[in-house]
Amino acid sequence: MKSNELFRASGIMALGTIISRITGFIRGILIVAVLGTALLADTYNVANTMPNILYNLLVGGALTAIFIPQLVRSFDQEDGGDGFASRLITTISLILMVLVVVGVYFAPALVRLYAPEFFTPGFESEKEIAIAFTRYCLPQIFFLGLFTMLGQVANARGSFGPLMWAPIANNIVGIILFGSFLFFSSDIAVSTITSNQILILGWGTTISVVVQALVLVPVIKRLGVKLRPQWGLAGLGKSFGLAGWTLIYVLISQLGYLVTVNVATSAAVRSAQEGVARGVGYTPYTYAYYVMLLPYSIVTISIITAILPHLSRLALAKDREEVRLQLIRAIKLVGVITIPSAVAFLFFGPLITQVIFVGVPIEDSRYIGYVLSALSFGLVAFSINLILIRGFNAFEDTRTQVISIFIINVISVALSYLFLNILKNQWVTIGLGVAFSISYIAGLLITLSLLKKHTGPIKIRDFFGQHLRLIGASVAVMAPLFGLTQYIAWVGVELTPIARAGELAIVMAMAFFGYLIAGKAAGVEEISMIGHLRKSVIRRSSSNG
Repeated sequence: MKSNELFRASGIMALGTIISRITGFIRGILIVAVLGTALLADTYNVANTMPNILYNLLVGGALTAIFIPQLVRSFDQEDGGDGFASRLITTISLILMVLVVVGVYFAPALVRLYAPEFFTPGFESEKEIAIAFTRYCLPQIFFLGLFTMLGQVANARGSFGPLMWAPIANNIVGIILFGSFLFFSSDIAVSTITSNQILILGWGTTISVVVQALVLVPVIKRLGVKLRPQWGLAGLGKSFGLAGWTLIYVLISQLGYLVTVNVATSAAVRSAQEGVARGVGYTPYTYAYYVMLLPYSIVTISIITAILPHLSRLALAKDREEVRLQLIRAIKLVGVITIPSAVAFLFFGPLITQVIFVGVPIEDSRYIGYVLSALSFGLVAFSINLILIRGFNAFEDTRTQVISIFIINVISVALSYLFLNILKNQWVTIGLGVAFSISYIAGLLITLSLLKKHTGPIKIRDFFGQHLRLIGASVAVMAPLFGLTQYIAWVGVELTPIARAGELAIVMAMAFFGYLIAGKAAGVEEISMIGHLRKSVIRRSSSNG
């Protein structure tokens, strides 16, 4: 793939992702304003996590990314691959429908699995609310799978933008739902929320995912792909053989996240038992994680989604060296955004979340920022690991990557339980952020070692020099700004929400332009690529306007 083609495709997706994340932030702010950050919010987020875990894994390449090489190959078939895509979507849709039915029936068991502390005596209301939310949210699994499969077909046909733009429709429905709820029913709690309110919130959340999936249907038709229900497994044997190992990957990842949810909700319930009603459980982790994913989503997913079909073709041509160079190039390009973002989250996490989450007490919004700062250490390694996993996908090796995710999750699980037992309840969720970061930093070394059998050695020194210069440029610019914000806080200046937003805007603007200048001074060539991406986004925006 030529550089300008990669930039153009990445720019299209980046623009869609930016708007998606902006609307997602608005939706998240409204959710926090309606549900808060304590146990009521945990019941909703635990329920909504179950289908969303599957969605995140799918988008991250944990299931259907392996089908891109298969879809690319199917283009050479007499029907242009329509039959293969139809059989694939029909078969997976049936599987997902069965999963939904089974999941709805066993919803109480799922809640017990993810949040066992809700079954503690005295928390019966939280348990029943969580079970109800779970039953209303689980049908999302089918539509999330449909959305991802249709998006894979579009990507394989060279159409990248719709997959990034469809979530905007999801967010708009969510904004209307929670905005209306905030207007008509602004004061709810575990003790006051009604069955009808739970139903509206649960089904409304699911409807937003239905809209997201259906948006892609006319896109597929416009591409000339003729999809229809088609039974049978002809031609799918290899895909499902590869998917067998991918499902193990999914299972390991879900077990790791299961521990995260368990530990976070345990900390929240124990904190409530101590008489502390602050949000220190799963909800702060969820929203800190969501903020952390912003730069990762805008750049990492945009670039790797654009580059994966090309990597698959290079792998088919057995051009291992070019695959290796493309992966290194992607790592360097992604680092231009993720490294300064990680440093900004480390220094300014509490300031960022105090500005974003204005609908809750300042102590709760600041706590989300502490979790964000803890997660920041792992952002760069997390992004690199995802890029490298795409290398395995290109060579249709779904087995070896299981080793990497297994080690990452073993480290994360061990640290999570360690922190649950040695830290005070209010610090446990911050500890989960540290566990995430350490596990992915360690896992990066494992993934690099495992991938070399396909691409030849990709050594840390291939990109570490550039990353070190980016870190130096980021810290040199942001450390003085951090000192200034700390001084303002130390002298006791109490800022209004508007003034705090202004402070953040000034800090981020100075940090951004200072970083560009410092990065170029440090000789980082990839800094100029930000300009290419920006111009690509502007051109696309103008043409759409």
